[in-house]
Amino acid sequence: MSSSLVTALDEIGGGGGPVVSVAPVTLSAPGRAVPLEVRVSAPATGGDLPVVVFSHGNGWNLDGYAPLAAFWASRGFVVVQPTHLDSRRNGFGFDHPVFPTIWTERIADLTRVLDQLDTVEGAVPGLAGRVDRDRIAATGHSWGGQTAQTLLGARIVDEEGHVGDDMSDSRVTAGILFAATGLGGDDLHPFAQANFPFMRPSFRELTTPTLVVAGDHDQSTMSSRGPDWFTDAYTHSPGATDLLALHGGEHSLGGIVGYEVAETADENPELVAVIQRMSTAYLRTALRVDGGAWPAARDALRRAGDPIGHVDTQ
Repeated sequence: MSSSLVTALDEIGGGGGPVVSVAPVTLSAPGRAVPLEVRVSAPATGGDLPVVVFSHGNGWNLDGYAPLAAFWASRGFVVVQPTHLDSRRNGFGFDHPVFPTIWTERIADLTRVLDQLDTVEGAVPGLAGRVDRDRIAATGHSWGGQTAQTLLGARIVDEEGHVGDDMSDSRVTAGILFAATGLGGDDLHPFAQANFPFMRPSFRELTTPTLVVAGDHDQSTMSSRGPDWFTDAYTHSPGATDLLALHGGEHSLGGIVGYEVAETADENPELVAVIQRMSTAYLRTALRVDGGAWPAARDALRRAGDPIGHVDTQ
């Protein structure tokens, strides 16, 4: 059944084109522990291209998440992927002095990308002048979802219960959160409470249009909550109006982190194919490329009666 759904979604979004990808591209980041490097992937042709900034999950780098980044680029988006300080390539473990500030540096990395789009454009031959800087989305997986959601408006609650500073970015007009962690509190395990202050989000301030993507078999080691923990942004924010719930999906959501990656315990190419096309349809509508793409994709998933997933909208 999923193959027929993928065909229906391809009819909505069309086929892909050739992609040019350049890495590493070094951006200015004074005071950062190591240089900030990004991958830039873009369609080989076309103009007025929207931008998608993608924040990787813990330990990853600019070479990960090709199933998403390459697919989006082939469908008309310029995709920028920074390597954050927590990447295994950097070797900054929990006991390293830089670790307590990595979560804020992650947010700063995304802002640095937006501040230096001239450099991003110039890194890809022939890309300059083809980018639409008025259409930008922030996206991310796992810890990257938390990073991206701050640019969408989510805030951090401190230990006294006070809602922290606004770190949203008005240049970002849409977002997608893949397996993003939920609310904090007593449900967090002691290790998470002690080491991850960013796991105390407030979603009330997240007003930017956002799609939440979550697997219904995703059981976190950081929280005693079940898989519904990863839907909290949808449940508690005014901006996250859509939830793509994936049946049987675990934390890697079938393999979005990469092809044949060892940590993907739920490898499912059909699930990844659906995520690729559903997320593209959402981006096309949210970034004003095609207002009918996301409604059509939702209808296609509903009509397919496919057990692979469903969309809730509020």
